[in-house]
Amino acid sequence: MLKRIEEILEYLKPRIDYAPEVGIVLGTGLGGLISEIDVDVSIPYQDIPGFPVSTVDGHQGKLIFGILGSKKIVAMQGRLHYYEGYSMQELTLPIRVMSFLGIRFLILSNASGGVNPDFEIGDLMIITDHINLMAGNSLIGINNQEFGPRFPDMSQVYDPEIILKATNIARRHNIKYHTGVFAAVTGPVYETPAEYRYIRIIGADAVGMSTIPEAIVARQMGIPCFALSVITDLGVSGKIVEVSHTDVIEIASHVEPKVTLIIRELLTEL
Repeated sequence: MLKRIEEILEYLKPRIDYAPEVGIVLGTGLGGLISEIDVDVSIPYQDIPGFPVSTVDGHQGKLIFGILGSKKIVAMQGRLHYYEGYSMQELTLPIRVMSFLGIRFLILSNASGGVNPDFEIGDLMIITDHINLMAGNSLIGINNQEFGPRFPDMSQVYDPEIILKATNIARRHNIKYHTGVFAAVTGPVYETPAEYRYIRIIGADAVGMSTIPEAIVARQMGIPCFALSVITDLGVSGKIVEVSHTDVIEIASHVEPKVTLIIRELLTEL
């Protein structure tokens, strides 16, 4: 894995003339943030030797370098998922690449289903903690000390100071938000009513198919992390309806301007 990262860096570094300060991963239907970036370089994943390629609608699959909110950033316009057939190590490889490029902060976003009965479709949830219900962990395997400790502490995965800044921004702009616990499952199916009840009972407020593997790797590598969910469907008794990937993309795209505003202003305060 380290050799593969070195090959990717060898390809990327001659194409950029600065070290990015912040890494951003844009979830399903949330790629509109790219229009706010003063883009220097845009590289399709498939052009980068050894870089995994996104295969899901709503994830364009480009690595973007540019300026946003006065910060030099690298953004993934489209993330990778475990259900695409990638190993946990492969789908988090971009986060390790970002770390070696020099990022000091990581911002993650996703579309998720709300299991908290106080949530409504279109709400935002700032993630304060998580429950990993996926089939593995992104740190399984031989550990290289250049990546970080073998047994990283997970008591504070999502940085409280960044969370405070983000909540202040949301309040300042009268953006409705929640804070809560995010659970991740493998997908690619949406949950059954019984699974929604189970996820709520064990302490989660929202559920999705991403984010946690990336946050774990960021934590291991010592990168402060912030994560935000857009609630695109509800897993609450009496409010469960049939949902499709198209529905998720459409709802996320409607809420995306609020996500963009929070991220853009957050970057100016980091």
